[in-house]
Amino acid sequence: MSDVLRLDARPLERTEVLAAATDGRPLALGPTARARLESSSATVRRLALGPDAHYGLNTGFGALARERIPPEDVRRLQYNLARSHAVGTGEPLADEDVRLLMILKAHALAFGLSGVRPLVVDTLLAFLNRGVLPLIPSRGSVGASGDLAPLAHLTLALIGEGEARYEGRLLTGADVPRAAGVPPLVLEAKEALALLNGTQLSLTLLLRGGERFRRLLDAAIAAGALSVEALAASRVPFDARIHEARNQEGQKRVAAVFRAWLGATSPIAASHATCGRVQDPYSLRCMPQVLGAAADALSTAETIAARELNAVSDNPLVFDEEILSGGNFHAAPLAWAADALAIATATVTAMAERRIDLYTRRVNPALPPFLAEHPGLESGWMIAQVTAAALASEGKTLAHPASVDTIPTSAGQEDHVSMAPWAGLKLARLLDNLALVLAIEYSAACRALELVRPLRASPPLEALYERLRERAPATDGDRRLDQEMRIFAHALEERGFLIREGDPHLPPVAEGG
Repeated sequence: MSDVLRLDARPLERTEVLAAATDGRPLALGPTARARLESSSATVRRLALGPDAHYGLNTGFGALARERIPPEDVRRLQYNLARSHAVGTGEPLADEDVRLLMILKAHALAFGLSGVRPLVVDTLLAFLNRGVLPLIPSRGSVGASGDLAPLAHLTLALIGEGEARYEGRLLTGADVPRAAGVPPLVLEAKEALALLNGTQLSLTLLLRGGERFRRLLDAAIAAGALSVEALAASRVPFDARIHEARNQEGQKRVAAVFRAWLGATSPIAASHATCGRVQDPYSLRCMPQVLGAAADALSTAETIAARELNAVSDNPLVFDEEILSGGNFHAAPLAWAADALAIATATVTAMAERRIDLYTRRVNPALPPFLAEHPGLESGWMIAQVTAAALASEGKTLAHPASVDTIPTSAGQEDHVSMAPWAGLKLARLLDNLALVLAIEYSAACRALELVRPLRASPPLEALYERLRERAPATDGDRRLDQEMRIFAHALEERGFLIREGDPHLPPVAEGG
């Protein structure tokens, strides 16, 4: 990848940043951003050594903000901040998430309102360009005053006191910046505070969660369409006139995607045209309404994430010759967005589990109970549905909003926090479960289609069936299903697996989302 992503105090697109975190393209600091950084850092240096108190420049932090720091200790103050705040815990972030977090931090600093020198951003970019990825714990932030503990571990790596992954090895101490081809960063006034203060972990988790939810929502629609065919359900609930009457945008888009997958008819649909069933269960009939609401939740979350991507969430901020203290580090918007996606994810999971249950009940009389060719001798998909139920039940607990909780920190100075990182971490686990439950639905749908042969589904769904069976070939009789479940779950999250050139598809989210 040769295209350079230039950080130059200009807005970036969500897709642009996510791609850069994945493909490893080089990054550089632009001239406009460099000039802004020079100006604001000069202001910080002057005020830090002046007679007046300025939070974080020549004072303590949090509840210690009234403690004045003498000029000779201004630099030491920053090192103490980085070291004392490095108390993160939990599994380290994945490499792609570390890259995303570092790009977000560099981009936020490049707006020139944080008072750091260009050298700070250059050092971050050197790490990124050489593939030196600091070891950043995933837990320890409450999502206010910035994602302090995780970002402190990033800062320690920059100054040669932390840990990083590089070419499959774990580096520590001075070996970390050496691998990036730069000397350890020497912190000046406010620079550790600017690195620690911000919502970059919270935003990383929201962006990544939204990206995964987008793919899995597509997968849920395709799975639902397969189940419409396999369970001999009606196409009528997807009629455009019904959804125009409701006037919900997400619902209309999702119904259109269903129509694209299902087509006007199929040999399976024709076989039960006069079956006498008037209405199907809600988990089949109400998919556009529920998955459409999920699509709208995703559009809203991505709008919030896009705004935060081009925001400065540091404190205090430098405006010309003035330094202003505020609360931009409070991640409430991100927490609420992640919680909304969590609720949507749990709901989509629960609805998929109900469709799996329909395969056990002979809703389609052409199918044997539990999809077992020899019921009794074989159990078929009986326990696969139990696994789906267990995962869906987990979702009901995990979907409890993190953002309704708050716990005071820093001796009550920071007395209301967002819990945005926990919202994002919970969302990731919910998405793991959704992928597995959808994989079980795909497995059941594939088996059901095989049991009604020679009848066939719509051409797009038959093509999808063939792709799935390329990954996990069909076999008869009882067998282990956990391996097929994992194979399908992995495939559903692959870019380009579900939707390929020539497949009918309409995106279930807002244009440009």
